[in-house]
Amino acid sequence: MTIRVLIADDQMLVRQGFTVLLNAEPGIEVVGQAVDGQDAVAKVAELVPDVVLMDIRMPVVDGIDATRQITEPAGAAVKVLILTTFDLDEYVYEALRAGASGFLLKDASAAELAHAVRVVAAGDALLAPNVTKRLIEEFSRLGSAPRAPLRERVGELTERETEVLALIAQGLSNAEIAEHLVLAEQTVKTHVSRILTKLGLRDRTQAAVFAYETGVVRPAGA
Repeated sequence: MTIRVLIADDQMLVRQGFTVLLNAEPGIEVVGQAVDGQDAVAKVAELVPDVVLMDIRMPVVDGIDATRQITEPAGAAVKVLILTTFDLDEYVYEALRAGASGFLLKDASAAELAHAVRVVAAGDALLAPNVTKRLIEEFSRLGSAPRAPLRERVGELTERETEVLALIAQGLSNAEIAEHLVLAEQTVKTHVSRILTKLGLRDRTQAAVFAYETGVVRPAGA
């Protein structure tokens, strides 16, 4: 099945460059471009893409607000992949909290770009790369203390599910979690699915953000 992509960036060269790169990839099609966040929200409603490549710093409506508007509606299936110039952009963590499924540097190679789109489209979330883990840890540490209302929701998880949640937040894949806990990979997949359902989360990235915000995992050095 072809992955339909919308590119939202206020720089024409970035939009056109990524369009060329992605259209050259099998199974990926760029179905539209947006010049700012407001345009992105409108284009998502019109074109219904699978993945939006979203810049953060745009006029009219920025990428964070646009991400929130795209992902908040009940049943929203569109995944947002944040584009940023710097791997520690001060706004990226807020974008993840707003509902983004991961982020990608604008200097990524064509292979990295295509991989990121495929990973996010599959619902796995772009969490594995060390840079993403580092960013989540950094901005969790700079954020507020564990939020009590969210912390109460951790009680809905079993002890094993809480263990799995903590390992997700550390960037481990299902296979790595299975090896760490000496479980079958299919069992881990079941745990992950139940965690997302119980907590009302979209994907693994949102689960990781939740884990840091509730203190299930403490950022390194905190």
